Amino acid sequence: MFSFLRKLHISFFQIIFLGFAGVILLGALLLTLPCASADGSFTPFSEALFTATSAVCVTGLVVVDTGSTWSTLGKFLILMLIQIGGLGVVTTAVSITIFSGRRIDLMQRSVLQESMSAAQLGGVVRLTLFILKVTAAFELIGAALMFPVYSRAFGSGKGVFVSLFHSVSAFCNAGFDILGTQRDPYPSLVGYAADPVINIVIMILIITGGIGFLTWDDIHKNGLHARRYRLQTKIVLFTTAFLIFVPAILFFFTEYRDLPAGERVLASLFQSVTTRTAGFNTTDITKFSDTGKMMMVILMLIGGSSGSTAGGMKVTTFAVLLAVCVSCFRNRRFTHVFHRGIPESVIRKAAAVFLMYLSLFLLSAMIISNIEKLPILTCMFETASAIATVGLTLGITSKLGIFSQCILIFLMFFGRVGGLTVIYAAVGTRYEVVKYPSEEIAVG
Repeated sequence: MFSFLRKLHISFFQIIFLGFAGVILLGALLLTLPCASADGSFTPFSEALFTATSAVCVTGLVVVDTGSTWSTLGKFLILMLIQIGGLGVVTTAVSITIFSGRRIDLMQRSVLQESMSAAQLGGVVRLTLFILKVTAAFELIGAALMFPVYSRAFGSGKGVFVSLFHSVSAFCNAGFDILGTQRDPYPSLVGYAADPVINIVIMILIITGGIGFLTWDDIHKNGLHARRYRLQTKIVLFTTAFLIFVPAILFFFTEYRDLPAGERVLASLFQSVTTRTAGFNTTDITKFSDTGKMMMVILMLIGGSSGSTAGGMKVTTFAVLLAVCVSCFRNRRFTHVFHRGIPESVIRKAAAVFLMYLSLFLLSAMIISNIEKLPILTCMFETASAIATVGLTLGITSKLGIFSQCILIFLMFFGRVGGLTVIYAAVGTRYEVVKYPSEEIAVG
């Protein structure tokens, strides 16, 4: 397939773009079938398309309740779409090729490198196998740890599926749950707010999936010798820790004042972890103050790590821009992090990604607010959740009109495939060979 696409002069970026689009379309068509719905009827294509997009883009926003709307087959299909989206369409396709015994050619390796944000072409097949092992290990261990809790509520048979579904959904940072019923739709994990096992296991799965496979590969190679880690690994680990504990402290003092101390700590930590791309919630976030909601918007936009199951503009982008600001404030000529310089090309890319996400997030929020006559902060929350592939909602997604839902579909796709990948796929890439004279301009 890759060779055929290459003969059509399709770029690596277009292959990634078309791969995600193809899986979403196929998933949507399958979800429309009567066997996928709980009541045995055909599902409207718009609902199926939104669900398939959210699953493949590991977002978690839904227009119908997952637990009560879909049959066991439909839920299994959604689980497969989440797994494919979490690993990446290209990684999944190459994995199938590897296990079928066929040779991975240079074309496939190049596309794989681009899709995984790998630093070099060499070793991408080994990295793919490592990704599959890490994914399987974390998801199976997570499911095993949650099984005793879910088996008490659903019995052994259904408990296995519920545990596995939520483990995959958490590791892939998808935020889908299947706990909803006709009487109690869209519950997420609110019923387990005080359960330490579910909270801790889900948080660990979200973090392990969100820090990225490249980070895990570096840790696997170098163990606990932090000085040997690549710069990206150091930035990811330090920034992730900062973005977990600092917001948790802020949530502890600004929200959850009616909870006991133990549950308050657990809820604050969980909300801090899940907000940056997972989409689960253990408390009613519609009751948050505007300060808390705005804090969540910022965390959602930052997201997780490059080369991970998480979305957002990425913690590395945030860290690079922060480092640039520090260098500017200290009047330094170059930008340094952990005694390593940041290349100018990386700074330019970080600035472009930041501007893209900020512009699309705000513009989409203003359009939806105008069309639906909703408060701008509510719409900003929803668009941030979509473009950062988070899945948290203030309850308006299922009530939006079809045009507003199409905007969210585009944002989810843009956020998962990657802004630069979408743009390069649409307009192509050209390398500038002409350098014009420089001239100073006043800024600030």
